[in-house]
Amino acid sequence: MAKKIYTAIGLMSGTSMDGIDLALIKTDGLNFVETGAWASVTYTASQRAILRQALDAATTLTNRIARPGVLAAAEAMITAAHAQIVSEFLAAGNLQASNIDVVGFHGQTVLHRPDLRLTVQLGDGAALAQLLKIPVVYDMRAADIAAGGQGAPLVPVFHQALVLAARLEGPVAVLNLGGVGNITYIDGLADPLAFDTGPGNALIDDEMRLRFGKDYDKDGRIGGQGQVNQSALAKLMAHPYFTAGLPKSLDRNAFSREPVVALANEEAIATLTAFTAESLRAAEKLLPKQPRLWVVAGGGALNPTLLAMISNRISAKVIIADDLGWPAQLIEAQAWGYLAVRSLLGLPLTFPSTTGVASALTGGVISRP
Repeated sequence: MAKKIYTAIGLMSGTSMDGIDLALIKTDGLNFVETGAWASVTYTASQRAILRQALDAATTLTNRIARPGVLAAAEAMITAAHAQIVSEFLAAGNLQASNIDVVGFHGQTVLHRPDLRLTVQLGDGAALAQLLKIPVVYDMRAADIAAGGQGAPLVPVFHQALVLAARLEGPVAVLNLGGVGNITYIDGLADPLAFDTGPGNALIDDEMRLRFGKDYDKDGRIGGQGQVNQSALAKLMAHPYFTAGLPKSLDRNAFSREPVVALANEEAIATLTAFTAESLRAAEKLLPKQPRLWVVAGGGALNPTLLAMISNRISAKVIIADDLGWPAQLIEAQAWGYLAVRSLLGLPLTFPSTTGVASALTGGVISRP
């Protein structure tokens, strides 16, 4: 009997807080994945300001469902923005709500403290389901955290589906460079191994905003103009996270900018770019075997300076996801559609080798209109 193929929309608003990515996929929740149309929207300056305020406010949270002050406003804004991009996408594609089986809604992470069994993603999944008249799966990290896992990364099972479908000879490392970096190590049909590697783009983006009033280092131009300060880099790499064992995951604000505060502008950006690259050399030491290939996805794949620094530190071949026909900036959004289908089917989202949870575990809250 043929397995049902679901049509899903995945929605991702990452730790870089730059906007929302939407991706349409068809999948059986296993090894069949057919990617489709997509859309992206950039947050406005006022929306990003609310998100930054929410990020600051979340540092004092002890109750993951509490939404004091600006957190309530930010959640309402996030939910409305996601509803708008889906509605506009459906209208542009002459699609009806009934054409979509499920929406996978990540929300906006504002706090991730697995050591406290606490993870907070802003976004009202129940309200989104009512607005769209489509079932929504959301809050996909909570079950893993409650069971003692790290709650991240969640994308590895989708990375594995992509690698197997592409028939890549393993082991393969799929590296996602969003606000935080995370890696998936795939070697055949074995459960994927995954963990957060360290900083992705968040530190670079924050420093660009402080020093240049820009949201990111476009094409790595500023980082490419500066010299890496080796002393500051050594201080950044002295963080205990890099020598910690697995499993492990990070909050967006786990690292301090203090080592680069006194540096010249271009030097600071170059050094933070090198920090992301150097963290991968530390991550590589934790892998069972040297990967044959590294595939880079996420916003970091658009930074040639960062890619060059990574290639100089990794002995294996490094390519970007687009070289395989995988749109680098859409993989996480696609993954959330895939994970939503797996949640509907009760299939595992996380594994002992990805989050440290005791046994393979499904997750997500399903809200139907």
